[in-house]
This record gives sequence, C-alpha cells and structure tokens, in this order.
Amino acid sequence: MTALRRYPVLIALGLAALFMVVPFLIVAVNAVKSPAEYSQNGPLSLPHGLYLDGLKDFWQRVDYSQKLVNSVLISGSVALLATALSVLNAYAIGIGRIRGRTWVLAFFVLANLLPQEALVYPLYYLSKEAGLYDTRLSVIIVFTVIQSAFGTYLLSAVLGQFPREIIEAARIDGANKWQILVRIVVPVSRPTLGVLLVFFFIWTWNEFLLPLVMLISNNNQTVSVALGVLQGQRLMDATMTNAAALLGVLPAIVFFLVFQRTLTRGIAVGAVK
Repeated sequence: MTALRRYPVLIALGLAALFMVVPFLIVAVNAVKSPAEYSQNGPLSLPHGLYLDGLKDFWQRVDYSQKLVNSVLISGSVALLATALSVLNAYAIGIGRIRGRTWVLAFFVLANLLPQEALVYPLYYLSKEAGLYDTRLSVIIVFTVIQSAFGTYLLSAVLGQFPREIIEAARIDGANKWQILVRIVVPVSRPTLGVLLVFFFIWTWNEFLLPLVMLISNNNQTVSVALGVLQGQRLMDATMTNAAALLGVLPAIVFFLVFQRTLTRGIAVGAVK
C-alpha cells in the first residue's frame, strides 16, 4: 500500500520536471538551428546539424563577455553581501532579542511586499544625487538591501529557535558576541546560508527592471538587460532569439547545478529541524 501511495507523488514530480525541462530543450534545439531550417520545419523539429552562427552573432552584437562579467560581478557581490547582512541582522533580532523585535520584522516583511515599480522613481533620483547613477555599485547596493530584507526575515525565524544552552555554554567559556556569531552560529547555520546564497545569486541574475533603469551604459549592462534591449530593437531572427535566451539562462543553470548539493542539504536540514 505504501508503494502504491507513492506512485501519484512520483508521477506528479515527473510531470513537473518534464514541464520545466521541455521549454529549455526547445530553446536549446532552436538555438543551434539555421533560420532556413527553422522556417521550413518549425520550432519542434530536430536540427540536421549544428548551426552556431546565431550564438556567435549574438555574442558579438551585445559584447556578451562584458555583459557576463557584469552579471557575475553584480550577482555574486549581492549574494555574498546580502547573506552577510542577513546574518548580522538576524543575529541581533533572533538571538540578541532587540527591543521592538516584532515591529522590526514587520518592517522587513513590508520591504519584501513593495513592488520594484514603486522603487524606480526614488532610487533613480537618489542615485543621481549620490553620484552613483549608471554604476554597478548602485545596483549592488540596491539589491543587497532588497535581498537582505528577505534573508533577515527568514534567518530571524531560524535563529530564534537556536538552542540557548549552546550560547550560554559559550558565554560561560568566555566567548563574546562576535565569537559566538563566527564560531557557533554561522557554522551551525551554514546549510541555510548556502540556500540563501544560491537564491540571492539566481534572483539577482534574473532581475531586469532596476538594472534597465540604473544601468544605461553599454559597458555596465547585465545579460538580462542586453536581452531585453535587443528584443526591443527587433534585429534578431527566431534562431538568434533562442540563442540569446540560451546564453542568458545557461550561466544561472550552471551555478545552480554546481551548488545543487548545498541547496539540497540546506533544504533537508531545514525539513528535519
């Protein structure tokens, strides 16, 4: 009976994986298909050979190597800084038990509920006044704050359940607050921090609106912005559009696969807790 009950769950998981993989496979197939073959046989046909001119043309047209460096730099910096800031905030709220803890958490929840469209106007003029407009640093600062709001809310709940006996034992042994954070809290919370790191990187990589507004120079734009700008110019055929989509999503998939074990371990630990 137990085995029979598992079949619907396995079927649902298989269908979910199929619906996620099939669109990516269609994009990958059409990215290596010539325009003539695409027009003749349609998007669902298999290519007779590898046509890489679409990938090469898109790479050269947008200077993809520079866009890739910008996206990796921004996403990686945001992931590291937002995770570190989330740990510091959550340590003060969840373990330090600062005054007004409920109101502070409510503020972070409100920050997560604000749409980015409401932030475009004030962030634009604030960056202009601060002399940071059209710099990668401005985008890093903005998304570090945005992502750390979610990270603080999540980690506060996790650290709020942290065993007080361990902390008290460390204090008796003479450890100060920083030593408790670095030597006890962070190592124990490493799986959860790994999950946040992966999510922050992927979320920032996929951001489009704020980088589009804040980064107008071609040398500072990210991969997602380059894709949107080229689509607006209507200079690409169907195969180059698929090539652009493939190059845009492939680095994020590679990053996810590299840190898949970290993500799985963090989710499993959270489920056990």
